[in-house]
Amino acid sequence: MKGSWKRGGRSFLFLLFLFILWEVLVRITQTPMWLLPAPSDVFKEAMIGFDNFYGHLLSTIYLAMLGLFIGCSIGLIISIILYRLPKVNEVLYPLLILSQNIPTIVLAPLLIIWFGFGILPKLIIISLVCFFPIVIASMDGFRQTAPELKHYMQMVGARRNQIFWKLEFPHALPSLFSGLKIAATYSVMGTVISEWLGAKSGIGVYMTLAQSSFRIDRVFVAIFFIMLLSLLLFGLIRFIEKMVVKGRKEAV
Repeated sequence: MKGSWKRGGRSFLFLLFLFILWEVLVRITQTPMWLLPAPSDVFKEAMIGFDNFYGHLLSTIYLAMLGLFIGCSIGLIISIILYRLPKVNEVLYPLLILSQNIPTIVLAPLLIIWFGFGILPKLIIISLVCFFPIVIASMDGFRQTAPELKHYMQMVGARRNQIFWKLEFPHALPSLFSGLKIAATYSVMGTVISEWLGAKSGIGVYMTLAQSSFRIDRVFVAIFFIMLLSLLLFGLIRFIEKMVVKGRKEAV
C-alpha cells in the first residue's frame, strides 16, 4: 500500500512538472489562446464554465457507465459460451476478431442510419468497444486454471458445471478484472466518439461546439475531464478487484 502511494506521488509530481513547463513555455512564447492555452487558462475556464459543462459531464458519465455494464455483461456471457462450447468457439472467435478491425468512426454513421439518433446506437458503439477485452481476458483466465486442480475435482466426482463455477471461474477473476480495467478506460472514449456523431448533450457535444467556435481552452477542459473519468473508472474497478479477489483469497 505504501509503495502504491509512493508511486502515485511520483507520478503526480512529474505531471505537475509537465504542467509548469507547459505554462512557462506558453507565457515565454506568448502563444495565443486560440492556438494553445496555458494550463492556468484551462483551469480558469473549467471553474467559470462548469455550470454549463456540468450537464454534459453527467450525460457522458451515465452513457459510459451504462455502455460499460452492457458491454462487459455481453463479453462475459460470450466468453463463457466460447469456453464451454469449443465448436461454437471455432465458428465465432474469428468473427469476434474481425469485429475489432472495423473502425468505430466508420461503423457509427451506419448505426445512426439504422437505429436513429437515440441512445441505442451509442450503447452499441460503447458495447463493441468494451466487450472484446472482457472476452479475451476471461477466456485466458479460464484456460490458465491449474490442470492438477481440475483433475482433483474430477477425482472427487465433481461435474463439469461444478468444476467451472467452483474452480475455473473464480480462478479467472484476476484476468477478468484486468479486462474490466481496459474496458473501463475504453468506455469513456467510446462514449465521446458516439456523442460526436449525434447527441444533444455530452462531453463530445461540448467539445464539438468548442472546436467550431475556436474555444481551444474548452476543448482542453473536455480532454482533461475525459482523462479524469477514465482514471476514476480505472480506480473504481481496481478497488472492486482488491475487495473481491482479497475476499476470495481470505475465504480460501
